[in-house]
Amino acid sequence: MFEVSVAPAQNVLDGAPARDPNAYATLVREIGENGAREVRAVFWTETCARLQLFRTLSGEQHQARFAREAHSLKSAAGTFGYTKLAALALRLEKSAQTLHDTELRELLDLMDAAYAAARAQEPEG
Repeated sequence: MFEVSVAPAQNVLDGAPARDPNAYATLVREIGENGAREVRAVFWTETCARLQLFRTLSGEQHQARFAREAHSLKSAAGTFGYTKLAALALRLEKSAQTLHDTELRELLDLMDAAYAAARAQEPEG
């Protein structure tokens, strides 16, 4: 399995690229170009759905679900080198129990922006 390390969000959010291009190259070496492309396509589909799901959940009623989903997102984003998204998912995972609704919505806005930035930086193929 792939090892993923995620820097704290505050270290990667300002001025850093949304993705590390070396992460995808590593994945290609591990599973091949076709496999990496297929897994990445699944990642985009699942991440879009997960971000939409976050918007439908109540922070107070679904703290454990936020943490669980954020953990999965953090791991997947890290595998592909989407550093900003992974860092924000880590922040959500660690703070799901304590975030107030306003803070949660602000974090989800940042996650949506990080997702969009990663997609924009993603080469076609």
